[in-house]
This record gives sequence, C-alpha cells and structure tokens, in this order.
Amino acid sequence: MELTLNEKRLLVALGPTGSADATILAKKMSARPEAVVQYANLAGERGLVNVEKRISRRFTPTEEGRTYLGKGLPERQLLESFGETIPMRDLQRHPLAKIGIGWMRKKGWVAIRDGVVQKTGASAPGPDEAAFARLGESGAVEDSVGVADLLRRGLVAEEEAVTYIVSMAPGGKALLAGGLDLQEETGTLTRDQILSGAWKGLSLRRYDVGKLPKRVYPGKIHPYQRLLDEMRRILFDMGFTEMAGGIVQSSFWNFDALFQPQDHPAREMQDTFFLGERWPLPAGYERVRDMHEFGGATSSTGWGGVWSAEKAQQCVLRTHTTSLSIQHLARHPKPPVKAFCIGRVYRREAIDPTHLAEFEQLEGVVMDEGVNFRHLLGFLKEFYGKMGFEKVRFRPGYFPYTEPSVEPEVYVDGLGWVELGGAGVFRQEVTAPFGIEHPVLAWGLGISRVAMLKLGLRDLRQLYRSDVEWVRETPTYGGRR
Repeated sequence: MELTLNEKRLLVALGPTGSADATILAKKMSARPEAVVQYANLAGERGLVNVEKRISRRFTPTEEGRTYLGKGLPERQLLESFGETIPMRDLQRHPLAKIGIGWMRKKGWVAIRDGVVQKTGASAPGPDEAAFARLGESGAVEDSVGVADLLRRGLVAEEEAVTYIVSMAPGGKALLAGGLDLQEETGTLTRDQILSGAWKGLSLRRYDVGKLPKRVYPGKIHPYQRLLDEMRRILFDMGFTEMAGGIVQSSFWNFDALFQPQDHPAREMQDTFFLGERWPLPAGYERVRDMHEFGGATSSTGWGGVWSAEKAQQCVLRTHTTSLSIQHLARHPKPPVKAFCIGRVYRREAIDPTHLAEFEQLEGVVMDEGVNFRHLLGFLKEFYGKMGFEKVRFRPGYFPYTEPSVEPEVYVDGLGWVELGGAGVFRQEVTAPFGIEHPVLAWGLGISRVAMLKLGLRDLRQLYRSDVEWVRETPTYGGRR
C-alpha cells in the first residue's frame, strides 16, 4: 500500500498515544487542523485510522446577560432591593422594574394587592439562576437544566464546537510497526526539473485521478431572477422597450382608465389592497368620466350611473401592471409603441402552494397602424416558443378592457394544457379618452406560473424562499449547476 507523505506523518504522530484530537496532531505535524482532518479521512478510507466527529454545544452570555453577571438575574436584584412590602409606584422607579416585576410575579415571588407589592416568601433560586451562577464562574456553560430558560430570555447565545478525534486502526498499527519511509515527496515539478531530467530521481507524490474533487459552489443568479432576465432578453430581441412605474397607483389608473366599472367585484376589499392616500386626478380625467357614464364621444353607451371622482382618487397597491401600460400609452398616443413591463402586483389572495398575495406579472402593449388580433396571437406564440413551450393554443376569454379577448395556454407533459394569462385588443372605451386612434394589442401574463412549469416546482412559495441549497442544486442553462 502506497501512502502519501502526509498520511505517513499522521501515523507517526499518532504512534505514541494511538488517539488524539486533530488540533493536537496539527501542532505535532506543523499543519492546520483542517489539513490534518483531510489527511485522516484519506487514511481512514484505507482502513488505517478511525475519524470520529464530535459536536458539542456550549452557551455564552449575550451583551444583556453580561450586564447581570456577578449581580444576579434582574428579578433577583429587584427582589433584594426592598423589604417585605413596597408601593408599586416606588418599585417602578427601579431601573430593572420593567423586566423584573413580570418575572417576580411569574415565579410566584411577589403578590400585588391594592397597589402594594408584597413578598410571598417563596423565592428560592431556581434552575435558571443556578445555570446563570455557573455562567458567571466559568464564562460558559454546557447544555443543562435552566439553560433553555436563559436562552429563551436572550441572556445566553448558543455556540457549536466541532472536534475530530483520530485514532489508530489495526491496519495503521501494522504499517507503523513495519517502519515508514518519511522521504520528502515532490508534488509540483519545475521547468528546470523537467528539462534536466532531475524529476526521474525524485519521490513523486501519487495522485488518484479517479477520485472526485471537492464540490465547489460558485456564485449563481437565483433561478427565478434568471428566468425574469431571460424573459426580458427575449422581449428586447423582439424589439420591445421596457417601461416601469410605482407599485402604488390611484384607482383612476388602476381601474377607471381601463374602463373597469366602479362597482366591479375586483375593486372590492377582498381583491384589492386599498391605501389611506388619495392622489389628484390627471388633467383631462373628464373624458374618462364621460366614457364611464354615457360612452363619451364614441358609439358606446358606457356603464351608466354616476362616476365618482372620490373613488377614483383612492390609492391602491397595483393589482396589475396594465395600469402602467395605459399611462405609457397616454404619454405616447402616436404610433409606433412596442413596450413591456415586468413588475410585482398585489391582490388579497389566500396563500397556498399555487396562490400568493404578491407575484410578478409580465405586461406588453403594441400600438401601430394596421395591427390586428392575428398579430397579437403571433406575438404571444413567438414569446412562448422562445420560452421553450412548443405547443400553444388560445381560448376565448373576457376582460373589461379588451375585445376580443383570449387566454393563452401551453401544453406541459404530465399536466396537459395550462392557462398562463390574458390578452386582447384594447376597447375603444380605453383608448379614445387619451386620443389614441390606432389599435392597441395588450397582454398580461402570470410569470410565477411560468416559473413553476419551467423549474418543475409544486409550491409557488419556493420562488421567494431563501433556500441556498435549492439555488445550488437548480441547473443553469445547458444543465450546468
């Protein structure tokens, strides 16, 4: 059996005692403890030594705990600061009153009657005080009775210590008894050694080329963020520009400008997060008001009734990014317009594996001369195709602000057809108040659902968890990790 020099040195260092802590062996070998553990694991694979990993816990005082060391817990200090009775108003002047009074009552040391605090006589030190006393003597305590109480109170912090005990195995004893050659090994050859042929007389370190190296985890972009970036790149490649806006919007832009009636169920409290702020209505809001009440200057009859300016001023957490699309179109009423937005939206949803109260939405609009419904289907099919969904179909749908409207679906093996959003052509009632004279194609897609399908998740909440292991194990493009 051929051993490395470090394995031989380890056996020699273990010889006198047969067993030792890795830190002690490191001093003998003039090496780092981590390196000694590595040598021991290699020798352990050959059956020469045994490596035992021991984990111990100890508890040290926190910053607050240190202020009480040598004085006692705050309730004990407070209890010893007065005689048999004391008015509550006087006791409350003590610096430790806020902490100590509650603990004295909880431990049954005092009773409070008619504003007077009276000792009960039952104030023997408990396990927590005994543990705290040991802490003051040694600066740290092992896990024992009473320590858990100190930990819950934030008076101690837990520290974990890992030690490695290396002991000689029978195979190692046999090798050591037969004698070991401790000749220095060469692990790296220099240019001169190669050219001169001196390498032939050197003791070369042997390498196991079949042994897997230690796994390295380089920095990675979060899988969900990587997917968002991919969507953004696809839309840039398709000629779109990106738009953005705040998460707080007025009801005017979030609902009214999109011809959503003021009594629509989606505007009720169970679907929308309403805020206390109110924003003034933009110039020309009267055209939107008229559109709601009687159809304005179009052939529409509107929704009828009386439109409330006060209701339109109410601020909300945006329920969709379409509120940004209509504002972008209001600022750019002339063609061509080809823009998208990826942003977070908020709705009052019951949280479960497939629903969250906040999630990302991808919004897109195209406005130009001559664009029609077929162009809309083409844009969506192209986008989903670039996302890796080969089969795409469209189902008729209904939305208050588009006509005609569709719900795109993609086919996923094992799941069948899955609906991924809504799309359509903006109604005249939406575009006319802002002077838009050409067709506007619009869509809003649920990104989180796309992410679940692409990443193979069963729980939507996984996208937002700080799970380092999941980030490490999720393959990047081309199957790399």
